[in-house]
Amino acid sequence: MLQATALSKSYGEKVALQPLSLTVKGGEVFCLLGANGAGKTTTINLFLDFIPRSGGSATVNGLDVTQHSLETKRLLAYIPEQVNLYRNLTGLENLTYFQQLSGQAPMPRTALLALCDRVGLPSGAPDKRIATYSKGMRQKVGIAIAIARNARALLLDEPTSGLDPQASNEFSAVLSDLRADGVAILMATHDLFRAKETGTRIGIMKHGAMVDEFAAADIGHADLEQLYLRHMRN
Repeated sequence: MLQATALSKSYGEKVALQPLSLTVKGGEVFCLLGANGAGKTTTINLFLDFIPRSGGSATVNGLDVTQHSLETKRLLAYIPEQVNLYRNLTGLENLTYFQQLSGQAPMPRTALLALCDRVGLPSGAPDKRIATYSKGMRQKVGIAIAIARNARALLLDEPTSGLDPQASNEFSAVLSDLRADGVAILMATHDLFRAKETGTRIGIMKHGAMVDEFAAADIGHADLEQLYLRHMRN
């Protein structure tokens, strides 16, 4: 579903992303680990066609994101560290608005409420204003919007940053549910524990390059931490 082939980005003499190749299939969660400036967000922005690439290609379902910008965006959903929603509207009103903005037929209230329940919004929360929501609740509305839009690939940039352990665990459970539905997920994160628990593959990035890549099932929590710290020191 998501494929980068020798994808790169430079700003003059500064290299933000060295030629990167990776594939995220439907039903996979690829977690990108790395310090700030490692190239994680740049990779996501290139898949979204938010910035022009310097070389290589990024495709979504076989479509080049630059040549087919609108078509690929219909297949994608993006959840940044801070989900931007309309604070004076309720969660349900935000969900209704963004679902219809995607060009799909309007969903009935019962179906939208079922989505809110699926992503774990507390009872009564859908009819409350976003201004009263915690960060974790706003993230869940973002996931509900992605499901309502029938996004086949999800791009996440530090989605669990600032969440308490319970909210982070609930968010990971929703991602596992989407993975079971065949959604391809690419997630940039600093959270080694969540990467191990949620990911199917893990990549470690440093100075704009992928320095290691492996299956999450092939490494334990302690070994992942040691490997990550070793890469950061070298």
